[in-house]
Amino acid sequence: MKAITYTTHGGPEVLNLGETEAPHAGPGQVRLKVVSAAVNPLDHKIRNGWFPQMTPPFPATPGLEGAGIVDEVGEGVTGVQVGDEVLGWVTAGYAEHALATDFAPKPASLDWDQAAALPVAVETSARVLDLLEVGEGDTLLIHGAAGVVGAVGVQLAIARGAKVIGTSSPANHDYLRSLGATPIAYGEGLGDRVRAAAPDGVDAVYDAVGHGDLPLSIELRGGTDRIVTIADPAAADLGVPFSSGRSGPFGDELAGYARLAAEGKLAVRIAASLPLADAAKAQELVESGHAAGKVVLRPSE
Repeated sequence: MKAITYTTHGGPEVLNLGETEAPHAGPGQVRLKVVSAAVNPLDHKIRNGWFPQMTPPFPATPGLEGAGIVDEVGEGVTGVQVGDEVLGWVTAGYAEHALATDFAPKPASLDWDQAAALPVAVETSARVLDLLEVGEGDTLLIHGAAGVVGAVGVQLAIARGAKVIGTSSPANHDYLRSLGATPIAYGEGLGDRVRAAAPDGVDAVYDAVGHGDLPLSIELRGGTDRIVTIADPAAADLGVPFSSGRSGPFGDELAGYARLAAEGKLAVRIAASLPLADAAKAQELVESGHAAGKVVLRPSE
């Protein structure tokens, strides 16, 4: 099968398209014919060697989430059969075939790229909103609200009945308004802008970008309660929880969010949908921080 591999850490130039042996579904796994594979920031961080404990044996193939058609079912897997369309977390997703253990049915009307882009963003924001206990009547401040994860957080929080104030560059303000959030610009004077948008204060803060806004967030909250970051390494020093990684299987919950997406009630912006051969370009785009949405690869094209 065709797959992207690399045999050493380094820049995007270490990624190569070649032929590798297709994996086979083991116990508890299904194999997918990958239709769309999402590109995540963690992919290039592992490629760069920043998380050596997470690097699979070389030759390594990136890819954490995707969507495709089940073409092999492993022992002990129930509720799915060959030919079913699914989305979820995959192993080595930048390839024509990938293995998955935590997945959900893909509604027929859900676009393949949207399906591939949902799992990580939805699970992350749902987890953080649960930790923050965001609910009806809350005012939630989201730093990095126009990013993929932040924007999903906006939509899920509003669905819970919260008012959302989202920080972003001015270029993304119309996008945030379209999601139902109140946008405010980054930079000097941010605290004053937040206070003007939320004269009664903010009830919770979700930091999805890690640009050093935790001290201001603590000031706005009057303490560290109901503040969570997924991106700021200074969190521990400030007494703020840093949330990362799934706490357990999420397939059942993902199925519900996939249905919402199919109904047009939840969406991820897609910045680019590229052929597998353009994996280096895709990771460069994500690593630049300038992708206006999710970047996905299409192994079958």
